[in-house]
Amino acid sequence: MALSHKNRREIITKAICGKGRRFSTVTHTVTPPNNPTSILGAWIINHQYEAVAAGDGIEVVGTYDINIWYSYDKNSQTDVAKETVSYVENVPLSYLDPKHRASTVEVSAEATQEPSCVEASVSSGGGSVMIRVEREFAVELVAETKIVVEVFPNGSSDDFDKDFDFGAEEGDYEELDPDLIDDEL
Repeated sequence: MALSHKNRREIITKAICGKGRRFSTVTHTVTPPNNPTSILGAWIINHQYEAVAAGDGIEVVGTYDINIWYSYDKNSQTDVAKETVSYVENVPLSYLDPKHRASTVEVSAEATQEPSCVEASVSSGGGSVMIRVEREFAVELVAETKIVVEVFPNGSSDDFDKDFDFGAEEGDYEELDPDLIDDEL
């Protein structure tokens, strides 16, 4: 059945018009006040971020604190070095609806893998610590867009089969115990 202009409508609605995902590994250098002998632990805390529309992608702008527990003075003393790191992660959109209304764009990001330290080592010079951090973000771009729907003047189409098969066959519910059915939903 061919559609004529009389039988269709354009509807403006909010929809997810773009999606993207990015995994990254970054290396940070932290210089503690004392020359470290060995690393006893390293962790990331206080992660905060927000999403910002940027060209054909979405930028995730954020900060986190790196804490490094280390020994120094030939492993005779310990201390914790703390450093706040700022970052900008550009996440390209793998899908983008070109017909979205740019003036209505809202972007969001979700950390599918929070930043975590996967390796910490004393640098070859001995005065700093190299921290390798992994993180991953999924982003969405929501905006107004148009969809086209078919309108049936009589309320429904005779072209569609009204018999639906929901996978249940006659007699499938005969073995149910009526005392187990909760009437107060």
